[in-house]
Amino acid sequence: MSLSPARAAEKQEVARRTTYTSIALNAVLTTAQIAVGIFAHSQALIADGVHSLADLVSDFVVLIANRQGAVAPDDDHNYGHSRYETVASLFLGGLLIAVGCGMLWRAGERIANLQDIPPVHSSALFVALTVLVSKEALFRYMLRAAQSVRSAMLIANAWHARSDAASSLVVALGIMGSMAGLQVLDPIAAAIVGFMVAKMGWKFGWDALQDLSDRALDQATADDLRALLLSTPGVRDVHELRTRKMGDLAIVDAHILVDPLISVSEGHYIAESARALLLKDARVVDALIHVDPESDALRPPPGRLPMRGAVSDAVRAALSAQGLSFAALNLHYLSPGFDVDVLLPMPSGEEERARLAERLDKVDVGALRRRLGAREIRFALAMRTPAAGASGDPSATDAAAAPR
Repeated sequence: MSLSPARAAEKQEVARRTTYTSIALNAVLTTAQIAVGIFAHSQALIADGVHSLADLVSDFVVLIANRQGAVAPDDDHNYGHSRYETVASLFLGGLLIAVGCGMLWRAGERIANLQDIPPVHSSALFVALTVLVSKEALFRYMLRAAQSVRSAMLIANAWHARSDAASSLVVALGIMGSMAGLQVLDPIAAAIVGFMVAKMGWKFGWDALQDLSDRALDQATADDLRALLLSTPGVRDVHELRTRKMGDLAIVDAHILVDPLISVSEGHYIAESARALLLKDARVVDALIHVDPESDALRPPPGRLPMRGAVSDAVRAALSAQGLSFAALNLHYLSPGFDVDVLLPMPSGEEERARLAERLDKVDVGALRRRLGAREIRFALAMRTPAAGASGDPSATDAAAAPR
């Protein structure tokens, strides 16, 4: 299962709108920073311009990942394509690390040759302050939009813009120091920007790598999902609750404990009800619910008890020896023991009922129990009850009478 069409469309539209805004702004700022940085002899401003150029590249990556992530599940990606966003975040992290390391290297070269650094022109300070204000405004705009659609990739991109604003502040301070006569401050500012960029890239890349390695949701969120499962009527307990990130959302696997004597269809209905509750949570993209009649730690090991075919043959043989047959079998594989419920056809009259009781007394139940390794073998009579609106039709539904 994937995001609902409405939520997917909203998320894609927000990503497209904010990213195009970022592209337009970064294109203008990159041009101004690099051009004025070269003219004003400011290594810090040029470094910040390269940073903005990396933003342009990352914006295009976000656009591509957003479009691919919205593609519906297919034969190759049964759970959808949400992890394209995580892969994009990993790529962004690697890109920022590379850019940051390049800035540090270039700044080190400049510091080693201070005598070759010309004075910085005042135009560099004007551009740096303009970039600072612009990037802070862009950050606030993008963060609000990203939080409205709960997109980790868009939130990461917004904080990327905030790191740009912080680096522009450092650049402005470095330029002011250089203009005041401390020329070393300009390359130092460039080195600080490089370090900030590389650090941010490491954070994005590491988080994305963890998500690609099936990182679970945080404990508080997992507790919320457990509470949802426990609120489902018929669920006695929840264990083996596991989650794994799928982009901004998560897939949930859980075992629920139900009454061990209910029918398969009722257990399935309870499981589907629990799953429907989970899928109402905006953080869950899909869920797999396993039904347990008792705790897995108490479950009897498979292969040591007879399956239905063997039980049916043994019961049929034991009953047919006395001229009897059965209508249905219910088998209970539980930790206290293996139990068999045998449903016998209801006799048509008192005389036949008495004859059935006589024949049933001759069945060697103890030998049958030992043969099957059963703890108990219980016999009950089947009766037909009329369905609603069936005008007393005696063949409407089956029920079990009290055991003999």
